[in-house]
Amino acid sequence: MQQKVTGRARRKLRIRKKVQGTTVRPRLAVFRSSKHIYAQVIDDTKGTTIAHASSVASSGDGNKVDVAKSVGSAVAKACIDKGVEQVVFDRGGYRYHGRVRALAESAREAGLKF
Repeated sequence: MQQKVTGRARRKLRIRKKVQGTTVRPRLAVFRSSKHIYAQVIDDTKGTTIAHASSVASSGDGNKVDVAKSVGSAVAKACIDKGVEQVVFDRGGYRYHGRVRALAESAREAGLKF
């Protein structure tokens, strides 16, 4: 179990060297736990979070992929309300599959450009 966690941490650090959020094009970071999924849009030059959404506040209806879709559309709506339309997607060391993919596609459908 410990090797899984450290492997993801290594992948995350390797990705973070390449993916950098700016004021014009902030970073959409995803964190996935066993129960919930979190997404936040970060401006790395200022070190501030522009928008965020998570599945903690939702009622938990549906399966995890459906919840991830609703989180993706919620974070996209919050970004567009703040005037951000382009982001860099940071999958946080997770595979682009399942909940992470559902969140990304839902954010794209809601109007964010990756």
